[in-house]
Amino acid sequence: MKSTSKFFLGTKGKMTQVFDEKGVVSAATLVSATPMTVTQVKGKETDGYEAVQIGSGTRSEKNINSAQKGHLKDLSMFRHMMEFPLSGETKRGDIVDISVFEAGDIVEVSAISKGKGFQGVVKRHGFSGGPRSHGQKNKERAPGSIGGGGRAGGRVVKGMRMGGRMGTDRVTVKNLRILQVDIETNTLVISGAIPGRPGTLVEIRA
Repeated sequence: MKSTSKFFLGTKGKMTQVFDEKGVVSAATLVSATPMTVTQVKGKETDGYEAVQIGSGTRSEKNINSAQKGHLKDLSMFRHMMEFPLSGETKRGDIVDISVFEAGDIVEVSAISKGKGFQGVVKRHGFSGGPRSHGQKNKERAPGSIGGGGRAGGRVVKGMRMGGRMGTDRVTVKNLRILQVDIETNTLVISGAIPGRPGTLVEIRA
């Protein structure tokens, strides 16, 4: 497992534009990144690998199960908990804020993409649809033949591109750049678009 030197959990905000010192404009996404707390440090002797577990956000204690309450007994009740591979001097209770990042850092961002429900093949797979001539009616967005007959013994082959659920997949976008780090407001400005709707939990790794 690759060790991560910088990491953070944040919440996706709106998109905006950022001008650099040369006046060049870049599309950017705002990420609200409140400080995180280290809830557990895992080592090779006890767990077989090195990692750090962090907690972010807050949650009502009545919505936390007993096992997690025991795990977080002397800390806050966190809404999100996640583990990142990390080796180094870290101990339980340490606070991690966005000062770990600097403008210019290259990061990758992972999140759950927007859910789009059931979609047809034109939107889901980019099919061109049928022709608008030769008496065709109400079939412009139909998928066309899906096989059968002599193909594959008359069955639909596995992996056939068809209509179905679209979105709500874990998506990772790499080679994004940190444009600004605002410690006072706990806000990161990241170049380009990142997956998900506003309010989506995002994982940032450098």
